[in-house]
Amino acid sequence: MARSRDCFGSLESFERSRRHMLTSLVGFGRRTITGLLRTQNRHQQDWTADYRFYSQDRFDDQAVFDLVRKILESHLDKPQPLVTAMDDSLLRKTGRKVHGVRYVRDPLSPPFNVNLVRGLRVLQISAALPDGTGAARMVPIDFQHAVLPSKPSRNATPEQLQAYTQERARRNINKVAAARLEWLRQQMDQSGDAQRRLITCVDGRFTNSTVFEAVPQRTVLIGRLRKDTVLYHLPQAQPEKGRKRKYGTLAPTPEQLLEDQATSWQVVRGYACGQMHPFKVKRLGPVVMRMNGATMPVQVVVIKPLGYRLKAGGKLLYRRPAFRVCTDPDLSLEQVLQDFLWRWDIEVNFRDEKTLLKIGQAQVRTENSTQNAPALGVAAYGLLLLAATQAYGKNAVPDRQHQPKWYRRGADQRATTNELINQLRIELWASALQPQHFSDFMTAFDTDQKSEKTELNPAAAMFSCVF
Repeated sequence: MARSRDCFGSLESFERSRRHMLTSLVGFGRRTITGLLRTQNRHQQDWTADYRFYSQDRFDDQAVFDLVRKILESHLDKPQPLVTAMDDSLLRKTGRKVHGVRYVRDPLSPPFNVNLVRGLRVLQISAALPDGTGAARMVPIDFQHAVLPSKPSRNATPEQLQAYTQERARRNINKVAAARLEWLRQQMDQSGDAQRRLITCVDGRFTNSTVFEAVPQRTVLIGRLRKDTVLYHLPQAQPEKGRKRKYGTLAPTPEQLLEDQATSWQVVRGYACGQMHPFKVKRLGPVVMRMNGATMPVQVVVIKPLGYRLKAGGKLLYRRPAFRVCTDPDLSLEQVLQDFLWRWDIEVNFRDEKTLLKIGQAQVRTENSTQNAPALGVAAYGLLLLAATQAYGKNAVPDRQHQPKWYRRGADQRATTNELINQLRIELWASALQPQHFSDFMTAFDTDQKSEKTELNPAAAMFSCVF
């Protein structure tokens, strides 16, 4: 956190941000602004400065995430690409006056009954930090709201409706995703990593023409493809006169490639679910798609599902096959497979941010506050993962001597976010709960004149969730 000093205007703002970052990680109960102040034992002081810290935009969240990215890239080799994952999520809100809140589809609703909830749509980019064994941990390096403008009233003029339509199209989440991808590429070029390739893995939501037509230079996009996507081979010859051909003969769809017996399967190993697995894949490329107007050749990869059993000796079951598209037709199958397997860890990021760190619970309403309050918590989460990597290595495993007996995790498995938070609590509060003395002789009472003061009061933090 000390390395982020330049991201804040004044020393007072930096100290305040450090207290808020620590309390958002180690606090108990709800992560509202008042909850953070209770954990800091500052609930009897004036709280307006803490709310102005967010509403008046007194820190640069993009600079903090840029610092997280630079620290992560320092752990990578020079020719190693920066593998990222981009996905959107929903921060649920109940207030009707919160900036950008609207009714959206509940992603947890069953397919036979679509539910609507109020919330904020956010977009996050996480970068992979490989540990050398095939596994990788995703660390958040960007967090941005994808807020749509407010719909005008029924009495709005045609000019207002037209302006609303244009602004809504400009703030579309696919446009925001393309802009954040371009911003990330520019930040890498400005920091001296212009030669490092950027590989971004996205889900089916961002596999569309808006994102694929805006892929920056030295950037590779790997997305999920529909099984009935129409594909074309490259044109074999060009006419001497007239418009140049962009499409050749019709190529098989991903589903036809899956069922084609003439095309043999290739065995590629990839790390998933804690160990290496052999995957059977098929490749088709280079081909072109109508999705991006045939502006660039791509390769299509079909992955056969792995078999699994619910119990020993049970029936062998299979999941659905996976269809992937990569904008670099020369990228190896091993890298395409492994990079997309790493993408799942961004879902783990969302789960940790919402369940453990309670991102989005701050009761703020203004435009700056709704962006800055969750962004600071996500940045603290990224700094926690990097600090654990520097302290314990890329596996990030603290001391597990006192873990419960019912835990079955091995010593080589990476630490969970909850373990890292508990370790941070120990380092912050152990000296306060068990004070050390200068000698073996104790006086009748502790004068507390030279003992080190903890920045977060442990008693206030423990009892903050009671009230």
